[in-house]
Amino acid sequence: MKRKLITLATVCAVALTTISMAQAQDPKSKGPRWRGHGKGNMLEHLTKTFNLTPDQQAKIQPILDQAKPQVVAIRQDARQKIKAIRENARTQIRAVLTPDQQQKFDAFQKAREDMRKAREEMRDAGKQ
Repeated sequence: MKRKLITLATVCAVALTTISMAQAQDPKSKGPRWRGHGKGNMLEHLTKTFNLTPDQQAKIQPILDQAKPQVVAIRQDARQKIKAIRENARTQIRAVLTPDQQQKFDAFQKAREDMRKAREEMRDAGKQ
């Protein structure tokens, strides 16, 4: 059981790494982003793309400053709704499984949660 769980966790980690690397190399995913980047990143992108004047930059920055918390709030709300939907689906799926399958399902869910926490810790460590 432990061997299978370790193998599953390893496969998941490799898959996540592969996906992350693919996204990092995808030129379509390198567009402007507000999340996780400095205050001026979107403005820098707009300035380079459209050759904005300093006056235009001064007028656009407050627009971006006003929009950013709205976008962040919508994303947070969406994350909470998605989490609730996933938890509901997991509960329904688990109810269909046999006791043996439920044990495996629970172990799989724990492994996923452990990997999520590890990614979060790595992300936090990279910010420091």
